[in-house]
Amino acid sequence: MPKVRISVLRRNYFPELASRYCMNPDPGPCVRFDEDYSIVIDQDAYFSMQIPGGFCQEAWNCISHYVYAALQGGAVMGGWMADDRVMIASCNDGVRPVVFKIERLDD
Repeated sequence: MPKVRISVLRRNYFPELASRYCMNPDPGPCVRFDEDYSIVIDQDAYFSMQIPGGFCQEAWNCISHYVYAALQGGAVMGGWMADDRVMIASCNDGVRPVVFKIERLDD
């Protein structure tokens, strides 16, 4: 069964949006993830929601369907990415989005 590696590629931060729209005018980049964050999960972890170290629920909602496809052995985003085992996706925080690499790891 395939496993999936989820890695943070980048933490973005848009201070001009934060200062204009946020209650805290300078929240800074996401504090949940660092750019060296990486985990590997299998189907058991996915279906039991036992993600090692926890995971931001908003980010998980944005990427979990790619993780599911990869865990089933499917192409994560065939026809879009150069490698169909990989997808680049982000959370939906418009002020401080985190960009993830989702990679199917075949046995």
